[in-house]
Amino acid sequence: MTPRVLIVEDEGLVALTMEDLLVDLGCEIAGSFGGVAPALAWIAVTEGIDGALLDVNLGGEMVYPVAEALAKRGVPFAFATGYGAVPEARFADAPVVSKPVNLAKLEKVVKYFVREG
Repeated sequence: MTPRVLIVEDEGLVALTMEDLLVDLGCEIAGSFGGVAPALAWIAVTEGIDGALLDVNLGGEMVYPVAEALAKRGVPFAFATGYGAVPEARFADAPVVSKPVNLAKLEKVVKYFVREG
């Protein structure tokens, strides 16, 4: 199985790095978005997402509406943060990956997606 992963990250270089690492781990990048609105629009019309990696803070906008939409669909997700932000308590079960993200950290997240999804 090739996990299809969504990335929501507002920093272009960070998103590209995550994409490359996920591909190295055998994933397919299902979609990559830099903001909440486009990610929500895409989620609403897309099936077959196995997991998502969500930057907590997208240029001052919190990613929680995307996490809520994924949770409603039963899609596992992990948060990524560069400054130690702790996601809201309602998302306490989701893994948190600190930036800069490396291959070993992402490998654990991909295993979580496959196990949960």
